[in-house]
Amino acid sequence: MAELMNRDEFRSALEEAIKGKSANKAPFSVAWASGKLTRAHLAKWAENHYHYVGPFADYLAYIYANTPDTYTEAKDFLLQNMYEEELGGDRHTDLLIRFAEACGTTAERVEDPDNMSPTTRGLQSWCYAVAMREHPVVAVAGLVVGLESQVPSIYRKQTPTLREKYGFTDEEVEFFDLHIVSDEIHGERGYQIVLEHADTPELQQRCLKICEIGAQMRLLYTTALYHDYVAGDLPLSELELAA
Repeated sequence: MAELMNRDEFRSALEEAIKGKSANKAPFSVAWASGKLTRAHLAKWAENHYHYVGPFADYLAYIYANTPDTYTEAKDFLLQNMYEEELGGDRHTDLLIRFAEACGTTAERVEDPDNMSPTTRGLQSWCYAVAMREHPVVAVAGLVVGLESQVPSIYRKQTPTLREKYGFTDEEVEFFDLHIVSDEIHGERGYQIVLEHADTPELQQRCLKICEIGAQMRLLYTTALYHDYVAGDLPLSELELAA
């Protein structure tokens, strides 16, 4: 039976659970960072991404409802995160739609759930299931540590290309600039919640497993974007990736 890890050991184990599964490794991400996608490909990303991140405040609300009142700082974080998604300045989904429109698609297409792929629908459903059914600390580990904490490292590779290769304006890529900053903060606070409240060996192991699964889910989702929308235009051989 696993023993209770101290905070440093547990933090390292959480990071290890995600390592090697970053969505940066997906061919879609590689193509994006190297400037080999078209605006039409990026529009497909936006039409899918909306349905993954659009309900993020809803996911957090389910976790908030399940979180004990004694977890004061955790509840405060979840509430603040929801506020930032929906009310704190420009709504994040509005910024995503602004980028999507700059790619050549429309708000109507972005908001239409029929335009997301089956894999995107699976990721969205997984997020809802985790938020509603898991222990709140395990849910934070999956959605905030396993998924949200990855965002800054992904967008730091992609955002410069949007400006330098594709010529998007600062206003058009505000969605990415915002999340590089905000999700670094959110990810770290998620880590601290998990480190503090996963206080049994069982909870620690559940958090480690769901972090690993969360990272796998985002990698699968991003890989599917390549196969669904890009592979016919850009073979893996042109990305120097193995099939």
